[in-house]
Amino acid sequence: MNRRTFIRTTAATTLAISQTGSLMALEAENSFRKNLGIQLYTLRNELEKDAAGTLKKVAADGYKQVEPYGFPHAEAMIAGAKDAGLEIHSSHFEWDAVVNPKDESLPDFAKILDKAHEIGLSHLVIPYLKEPNRTTLDDYKKVAAHANKAAAMAKKAGIQLSYHNHNFEFEPKEGGKRGYDIFMEEFSPDMQFEIDVFWVKAGGVDPVELIKKLHGRVSQLHLKDLKEGIASPSYSTDLPKDAFQPLGSGIIPMEPIIVAAKAAGVKHCHVEQDQSPDPFADIRKSVVYLEKL
Repeated sequence: MNRRTFIRTTAATTLAISQTGSLMALEAENSFRKNLGIQLYTLRNELEKDAAGTLKKVAADGYKQVEPYGFPHAEAMIAGAKDAGLEIHSSHFEWDAVVNPKDESLPDFAKILDKAHEIGLSHLVIPYLKEPNRTTLDDYKKVAAHANKAAAMAKKAGIQLSYHNHNFEFEPKEGGKRGYDIFMEEFSPDMQFEIDVFWVKAGGVDPVELIKKLHGRVSQLHLKDLKEGIASPSYSTDLPKDAFQPLGSGIIPMEPIIVAAKAAGVKHCHVEQDQSPDPFADIRKSVVYLEKL
C-alpha cells in the first residue's frame, strides 16, 4: 500500500468510525425519538376546531407525548390527548402567576400546582416574558427571584419548573450582559431551562454549546428548524412566518443537539413550529426526519 492510498484509507476509516459512533450514540439514547413529544401551540388553530380529532392525528403520526399550553385552562387538550393514548408530562402555563404574582406567596401558582399534581404533570414551564418584564437586567433579576420561589414550591409538589427561551433573552443589555446570563447566574438549583433551539440560534447562540454549558440544568428541548437566510442574531420575535421550518428543512443540525441533550440529562424533546402553512404536513415531516437520523 502506497502512502497516498494509506492516507485515503485511514481518513475513510476515521470518518466511518466517527459517523458510527454518532449514530450509536443516538441509537443508545433512543428515548427522545421513541417518546417524541410535540408542543401543541403548533396546532392551536386545528385544536380550536377539533381537539379530539387533531390529537388522534398527532398520535397516528408517531408522536407519543404532548406538551399543552395555557395551563390550567387546557382541558380539551388534556382530555383529547388521553383519549388518543398520548402521554402528558409537561405543560406551559399562565406565566403571570409566577412572573407578575399578586403577592409574594404566589397564590395563583399554588393553585396551578394543585391542578398539575392532580393530573400527574411532572414539568411546568414559564413560556414567555412580555416587554415590561424584560427591559432591563433588573427586570430579569426580579423574574429570577420569583421563579426560584416558585421552583421551590413546585419541588415540594414533585414538579420541575423550567423557563422556555425566545431570542430576546440573548440581547446585550447594560455592559453587554444578557438577560439569559442573569438566569444562568441566578436561577437556583431547583430551577431549570427548557431550551428552544430555534430561538437560541436566532439569537446568535450555538444551541449545542448552550446545552453543554447548562449540563444538568436543562429539563427539556423544543426542536424546530430555522430557514436559511434569516438574519442572526435577531432579538425580535417578529420573524417572517416562513422562518419556521420543519426539522431537516433549515440550517440547524439536529443530530448533534440530540446527542448533546442525552449527555446533558435532558428528559423530553418536543417538536414545535410556531408558524406553518400546513401544520399537519410539517409535523409529519419533522417526525420522519428524526426517524431517519
